[in-house]
Formats: sequence, C-alpha cells, structure tokens
Amino acid sequence: MKKILIALFIATLSFSAVSKTLIGKVNIQRVLLEVKEAKKIKSKLEKMAKKKQKVLKREEKKIKKMQSDFKKQSLVMNSKAKEKKERQIQKAIMQIQQLATKFQNEMRAEEEKHKKPILEKIRKVIEQVSKKAGVDMTFEVSIAPVIYAKNSKDITKAVIALYDKKHK
Repeated sequence: MKKILIALFIATLSFSAVSKTLIGKVNIQRVLLEVKEAKKIKSKLEKMAKKKQKVLKREEKKIKKMQSDFKKQSLVMNSKAKEKKERQIQKAIMQIQQLATKFQNEMRAEEEKHKKPILEKIRKVIEQVSKKAGVDMTFEVSIAPVIYAKNSKDITKAVIALYDKKHK
C-alpha cells in the first residue's frame, strides 16, 4: 500500500512538472523557404536547371527532326537502311534519357551540397531562439507534430529573423 501511495505521489509531481513545460514549435521547411540565403541558392539552382532544360530541349528537337526525316524517307528506303535509321533514333532517345537522369542527379547533389550547411546553421539558430524564448524543448512540426500542448510557442518567425540577421 505504501508503494502505491509513493508511486501516486511521484506521478503527481511529474505531471505538475510537465504541465509547466514550454514546448517550442518550428517549421524548418518554412525556414528553408524564407531565409534569404536559401532563396539565393534556390535562384541559382533554378538558373542551373533552366540551362540543363535548354540542352535537353535542343537534343529533343534533333530527335524529332530525325523521326520526321525518317518518316518522309522511309517509303523509298530499303529494309536494311530503315533498320539502321531506327537504331540511330532509338540510340539518340536512350542518350537523351541518360542525359536527363544525369542532370537530375547533378541537381540533387548540388541542392544537397548547399542545403546541408544551411540546415546546420538553422539548428544553431533554433537553439539560440529556444533558449531566449525560455522553451524547454523544441519540435520540428512536420516531423513530430505536437497536436496539443498546454504551453507551446511557435518560434519559426524568430528563427527566420535571427538567421537572416546572422547569415547575410
């Protein structure tokens, strides 16, 4: 009986301690979209993607021209010449597909290269803002959404402001 009373007493103390806990919430995706440094990198990546798209479109036009020429000439070609031309067209299509995959991988790698250091800086800023706001623990809302907390505070705007102030 004593053990049950002691357990209830300890549980009551821990519940009162938890009720005074201030939980911080931050939306890192929003921070990544709104900090100035990330916007600059996004712009740079978009320019890079446009250049790669131009290359792909140019190659695509070449293939369409090959197909169009083949269609026009196929009536007067012998079967061996037709097969050879079809193989050339198929080879060109495969090459453009490989090029598109290569470009996608390059873009992904470039994005990761720039995103990782920003995320490290964001973590440090979140720590600073959390301490300043008197937050006991901070959760990233998209990963660990806190559905309800008696005492919670969204620190996303403060994180964005401090990040932009520290990292121009």
